[in-house]
Amino acid sequence: MRFCSLGSGSTGNATLVEATGGLATSRVLIDCGFSLRELESRLGRAGLDLDAIDAVFVTHEHGDHVGCAATLARKHGIEVWMSRGTWRAIGEPDLDGRLRWARDGEAIAVGELSLVPYTVPHDAAEPLQLRCSDGARHLGVLTDAGSATPHLIEHLRDCDALLLECNHDGTMLAASSYPASLKARIGGRFGHLSNDTAAGILAQCVHDGLRHLVAAHLSEQNNRPELARAALAAACGALPREIVVADPLHGFDWLALG
Repeated sequence: MRFCSLGSGSTGNATLVEATGGLATSRVLIDCGFSLRELESRLGRAGLDLDAIDAVFVTHEHGDHVGCAATLARKHGIEVWMSRGTWRAIGEPDLDGRLRWARDGEAIAVGELSLVPYTVPHDAAEPLQLRCSDGARHLGVLTDAGSATPHLIEHLRDCDALLLECNHDGTMLAASSYPASLKARIGGRFGHLSNDTAAGILAQCVHDGLRHLVAAHLSEQNNRPELARAALAAACGALPREIVVADPLHGFDWLALG
């Protein structure tokens, strides 16, 4: 099992998760917040094309996450999983029979991969994040959430890898030129995770078996990679961890879980 990012930030998000069992390989794209042409270009950098994608999981309806999902379903016959709330929020499109419903806590089987969606607090209609597994290893994905809940902590515990949103540094956001209403939305309970909040989540989930740690969805205006990395490193305590920071344009290269 391995995963990589095609880009992570306000300009677009897409994470690839891959599992191989025997002769079969399964791949799921978590979000596809780009145009079709841009997605194809970024997939090429990862050594893949659209034919390699078995399913898309859309976490919520915001444009930097839903992107070209409808086009992938209609023109390329790729299954798209999302909540009913997300579907309604994007206008209830006809996905030519490729739409699949995702629900909190109900496992989704995509070949060699098992995906378990879980609800998060975010300013979207029915947002879901994911815990992914090949049966032996587990990846926890959490972006676009405003605060920690016991429910999301439970889904992120005992993972071999974590991808955590570190959207903003609280001090930088407060001092930014953003309107007060936007600052309140980003920093609010249903906004985005600050470095400190992400570190607090990590502190409840860190364990000896955590192999990979990724800081994702950083704001270009209100955060810096070194601040996100320092916050997560402090939450790891005495355990040494290499912390990867996802780039908005290039994401990060494949990370293997075993």
